[in-house]
Amino acid sequence: MTLDPLPLTRIPGTGLPSSALVVGDPARAAAVAELLDGAEEVSHHREYRLFTGSWAGLPVAVASHGVGGPGAILLFRELADAGVRTLIRLGTAGAIRSGIADGDLVIAEGAVRDDGVNGQLLPPEYPAVAAPEAVLALARAAREASAPHHRGIVWTRAAFQPGLLPVTEYGKAGVAAIEMELSALLVTASLRGLTAGGVLVVDGTNADDLVDVEATGGYDPHRQVVADGVGRAAAVALEALRLLAEDGR
Repeated sequence: MTLDPLPLTRIPGTGLPSSALVVGDPARAAAVAELLDGAEEVSHHREYRLFTGSWAGLPVAVASHGVGGPGAILLFRELADAGVRTLIRLGTAGAIRSGIADGDLVIAEGAVRDDGVNGQLLPPEYPAVAAPEAVLALARAAREASAPHHRGIVWTRAAFQPGLLPVTEYGKAGVAAIEMELSALLVTASLRGLTAGGVLVVDGTNADDLVDVEATGGYDPHRQVVADGVGRAAAVALEALRLLAEDGR
């Protein structure tokens, strides 16, 4: 691999696989890399940690982007600059829609663009949509893994603790879950002609509590049910990348 690091994330500018799984936490990137054959840590700068390896014969990159859209979009852009063409985000989210349990997977069909960065780059009318092929590949992989899953729109919001702003209106509109980075990925992918999607693990099911942690003290994402969900989601996301590559993506 040619180590000509890109300026912001310090990932290699060439030689990366065309398929990538992206996560927020650098430690989660390392955990996902353990599922790969021949995993190798390639770079680690700030929150941006990158591994390569293979899943069922498919070369794959696994990279972390940190918390929030403004920093994450730097990684997404530089992965595209380095030749990555297909990206799936694996993250956690709070359920908004009823009937979604802790540890369940939410496969994003699109995202509300409240990420704190895209509004400064594009008109608000520009949509954040997942590639249909990515949605279908994730859903197929989840079914084949017998992983409880749901599909729908997610709300990407920059403020984790917005204080007095309620989430109930988006719940009435059928939004499935709330997270912090996916719309930045989906818009970047649309602008760059990439294939992108997201699978999120539910780490809390009372949406009003999730976004007002100081008031409730009840939010705890560090539970076994969440860890088990993340493990299932990692395998689902990697298998979806394989299915997309098999389909020429």
